Amino acid sequence: MSDEREVVVGEASDGTDVTIPVVELLTGRGFVTGKSGSGKSNTASVIAEELLEAGFPLLIVDTDGEYYGLKEEYEMLHAGADEECDIQIGPEHAEQMATLALEENVPVILDVSGYLDEEVANELLRETARQLFVKEKKLKKPFLLVVEEVHEYIPEGGGMDETGKLLIKIGKRGRKHGLGILGISQRPADVKKDFITQANWLVWHRLTWENDTKVVGRIIDSEYSELVSELGDGQAYVQTDWNDVDVRKIQFRRKRTFDAGATPGLDDFERPELKSVSDALVGDLQKISERKQREESRIEELERNLEKRGDRIEELEEELRNARDISSVAQQMAEALQNPDSVQTELPQSNDEIRRLHDELVELETKHEELEAELEEKDHVIDILQDKLEAQRGRTENLAKRNRALKDRIDEIEGGEGEQTIVQADADDFEFGYTDVTEGLTVADSQIIVADEQQNVDELLETTPIDDRLSAACDQSRCSLETSRMVIKTLAQAGPLTTIEVASRVDRSTVAVQSLLSELRTQGVVGRPSERTYQLESDILEALKATAKEE
Repeated sequence: MSDEREVVVGEASDGTDVTIPVVELLTGRGFVTGKSGSGKSNTASVIAEELLEAGFPLLIVDTDGEYYGLKEEYEMLHAGADEECDIQIGPEHAEQMATLALEENVPVILDVSGYLDEEVANELLRETARQLFVKEKKLKKPFLLVVEEVHEYIPEGGGMDETGKLLIKIGKRGRKHGLGILGISQRPADVKKDFITQANWLVWHRLTWENDTKVVGRIIDSEYSELVSELGDGQAYVQTDWNDVDVRKIQFRRKRTFDAGATPGLDDFERPELKSVSDALVGDLQKISERKQREESRIEELERNLEKRGDRIEELEEELRNARDISSVAQQMAEALQNPDSVQTELPQSNDEIRRLHDELVELETKHEELEAELEEKDHVIDILQDKLEAQRGRTENLAKRNRALKDRIDEIEGGEGEQTIVQADADDFEFGYTDVTEGLTVADSQIIVADEQQNVDELLETTPIDDRLSAACDQSRCSLETSRMVIKTLAQAGPLTTIEVASRVDRSTVAVQSLLSELRTQGVVGRPSERTYQLESDILEALKATAKEE
């Protein structure tokens, strides 16, 4: 990306075009403000349109569901809680959102307007922003995070939670990693001043509340406190730190795409035809949701079983108390019968009656022991169920942590030094052989030839230690063992390749193949000779070579 590239956003008072450098939009710290209806959301949409038109992805945190109109012209992933979104997601999708935006160049509208539980929406934003910040430390890719109603997350009056602290951190430290942030609010007086004063480009649309105009006076100059209230729709005072003019009055252009945030009127509402994203992409995201739902259903089932066991224990305890009471009375009667002096006149005197009472006492004692044994067994079952429940919850909570740990481990693995290729020969007169790839050799010179059609690559993979590694990688990814073998065969024949090239050759989604390649890299099966490309590790090729010689 050229640092000199600029986009047109409006025109100045003299009719000349007003441009903003793309690099400042993507990596800078911006703040757009103005009262409702003054044009602030239009300005944000104009900036988004220009970046998308230039081919740069971004992630928009939409708090009011008003940015989906961008899909009229641009293919974007609209993710949130509503059925109108392309995919319904939760906090467990945060890492995938960051991966799609940064690594797969998929523009994302993160619509948090439909979540009934505000904490779920807050956690989704927090974890997505955290993943963007962490990944940008390594990628260093110019990228813009747009946050609507930013005062809700970084309020001036205090009460800022972990999400707000993270957004402040991105504002302070994100630029050096390539991560920019644009905060939008209709009440600048409610936004933490640390965020506003750190911004290197600011757009002030019409403001009329005294508290808000005072902020304008402190940040720009006192004369603008009154001038800002006289601005028309779409007009704004713009401050930037990359030109000599401190403040310019600008008329921003109208956005080209559908205005989903317009106030409803009496005219018929007609939603435009929107561009859709890849079905494979949505399918991969739905698998995460389905896995989460299965885990939650299993937890609910365990909790129901635990509740039933608890009810049964209460019943057994009640029966045990009754049995103890009866046993105590019977014991007293037996003792009384054995001591005639203490026997009251109304008690039975015959030996048959005494034997009957004795038998009942024995039966009650036996029942007592059985109930205690059953209660002890139920307690043991409860302990087992509780252990299973805790294990299931722990597994759910650690899914994201395990994924992050695996990705960190990937960076520690060293790549292979050479590359080899396996092909199937077309004729029987070729012998099986190997040759290392060195500089200057052609593809044909570096191939591993398999003469016998029955002795194919799949059989070699099954007879070498690589098969166990493939199985382990498949367990942690979204791909089958058959797909993993296709990937290995493809890399052997044509590597090194990018993720997109591998996905195209094996006819699988890019996201799924990326997941598999990451796991194969963790298992030491593939390496990265250069950024975003993969090839088989040298020890894997050596194992194939040794197996082929034995054959």
